[in-house]
Amino acid sequence: MTTPRISFEFFPPKTLDASFRLWETVRMLAPLAPEFVSVTYGAGGTTRQLTHEAVTTIGAQYGLNVAAHLTCVDATRAETLEIVNAYANAGVSEIVALRGDAPKGAARFTPHADGFASSIELIEALANTGKFKIRVGAYPEPHPDAPDARADVMWLKRKFQAGADSAITQFFFEPETFLRFRDECARQGITGKIIPGIIPIENWAGIRKFASACNTHIPAWMDEAFEKAARDGREDLLATAICAEMCDRLISEGVEDLHFYTLNRAYLTRDVCHALGVQPQVTLENVA
Repeated sequence: MTTPRISFEFFPPKTLDASFRLWETVRMLAPLAPEFVSVTYGAGGTTRQLTHEAVTTIGAQYGLNVAAHLTCVDATRAETLEIVNAYANAGVSEIVALRGDAPKGAARFTPHADGFASSIELIEALANTGKFKIRVGAYPEPHPDAPDARADVMWLKRKFQAGADSAITQFFFEPETFLRFRDECARQGITGKIIPGIIPIENWAGIRKFASACNTHIPAWMDEAFEKAARDGREDLLATAICAEMCDRLISEGVEDLHFYTLNRAYLTRDVCHALGVQPQVTLENVA
C-alpha cells in the first residue's frame, strides 16, 4: 500500500482546558510530518484573533506549514484584507478560503454590504496578492445551500478558475461518496487536486449530529455498529477500523492525500495514520 501524504485540521481554543488539549494534540501529531495543518475560523468569524494566534504559534513552535482559514462572514473587504496582510507579514503562505457559515442566529449567509459576496470573490482577491497557496472547500454531497450535486461541482470548478490551488472536501462516511465526486469533477474538466476530508469518529452521537447539519449521508449500518460497540466498550476500536478501512480503499483508488479533521483530539487520528503506514519522522522532543 502506498503511504499517503497527510494533513490535519485544528480549531483555536476558547478556554484554558481547550488550549491544553490543542497543544497536546499538536505535540502528538507533529512528528507524523504532515504536509500542512489548518486552523479553522469560528462560526460567523468569531475566532479571528484566536485563529491568528494559533496559526502563528503552531508555525513558530513546531515548524509546521500552517494554512489559516479565512471566511467572508461579517467583515468588510478592507477588514478581511487587513487580516490577509497580517498573515503575510507573519510568514503564513497558505490560506483556506471559505464563504463561511451564517453568524449564530441567522438562517442563511448574507454578505456584508461592503464585504466579499462569495468565496469566489475572496479567492480572486487572494490570488491577486500573489502571496498565498489557496486551498478551498468542496462538497462530495450537496451543500445545504446547493440545489443539487452538480451545482457543487460547477461551483468548485469556478473556485479553481478563480485561483484555487487545491480543494479539501467535507467529511463523508463511505469511500464511494468521494470517488463518485472525484470522477464527476474530472468529467467536468476539473484538474486541480481534490483532497478527501476524513473524520475519525471520537463520539458517534456528536459526529452524527454534525453530519445531519452538513447534509452528510449517514449509513444505517453505522448506527447499529456503534450501538453494539458502545455495549462492548469498543467504540474506539470500531472507529479506528472504519476510518482506516475507508482510507485504505481511497488509497487503492489512487488517492494520494488525506486531510484529517482532528477535532483537537490526537489518538484516533494518530492510530489511523499508523495503520496506513505513516510513522513518526521526528521525536517529540524535537518539536516540543
